[in-house]
Amino acid sequence: MKNNAYNEPVYLISAVAQILNIHPQTLRQYEREGLIKPSRTNGKIRLYSQKDIDHIKYVLTLTRELGINLAGVDLILRLNEKIEKLENEVTKYKNKMKEVNKFGIVPNSKALVIKKSSYDVVIFEE
Repeated sequence: MKNNAYNEPVYLISAVAQILNIHPQTLRQYEREGLIKPSRTNGKIRLYSQKDIDHIKYVLTLTRELGINLAGVDLILRLNEKIEKLENEVTKYKNKMKEVNKFGIVPNSKALVIKKSSYDVVIFEE
């Protein structure tokens, strides 16, 4: 996990544009399209973190190097978020299953399905 400085919004739009060699209007367009979400000060000044800059670099790679349009980039970003959530869920359930089977009750070669009202718990071999 990255440290707090990585997530700290400290860069103005002009600095980010210069760092990434793009026009500030490109950053505004990405924000309008929902591709980036910079922080805002009380005076509504956009501030970007290093994490935001890395995210923008990813968007630029998709558009410039892979030729993907902004609608495609939006779809990719949403799918990436969904994949990350699902991976976290799988990890969470694997950890729960390990805890349930901490005494080795279920042989590694078997799977066990436990019926619980509206959901099933499946213990399986890794």
